[in-house]
Amino acid sequence: MPVEYAAFCELHRPRYLSYARVWLPDADEAADSVQEALCEVAVHWRDLLVSRNPTAEAWHILRSTVAARLRAETSAAPEPRGSGPADEDLAILHYVVGLAAPEIADVVGSDTANVAGRLRRALLHEPADW
Repeated sequence: MPVEYAAFCELHRPRYLSYARVWLPDADEAADSVQEALCEVAVHWRDLLVSRNPTAEAWHILRSTVAARLRAETSAAPEPRGSGPADEDLAILHYVVGLAAPEIADVVGSDTANVAGRLRRALLHEPADW
């Protein structure tokens, strides 16, 4: 694997795992889903690097992988909406995982101002599903 991919995994794996653990409380299931997502990222690595936003594309792969695994176990899976993160994802990363807006922006491939604004909006909604 390219050094850049290894660095990407080193940076994002712990945060991805924290997110996956919210939806998949079984540690092995969460770790397997993150590994599956990172393998998918590896398969598409060259294409991701030339995309408009590689980090956002990788986040979409992770979210879709976690949702698919959860759907296999229950009907409470988060439904992927487009390629960007849902407000619910941002709220989970901030209020449950404990990441600050700049870290979230780095994980999901967005800018800090956008994340901060969407977190404020998410705070106004009831966090019933997470």
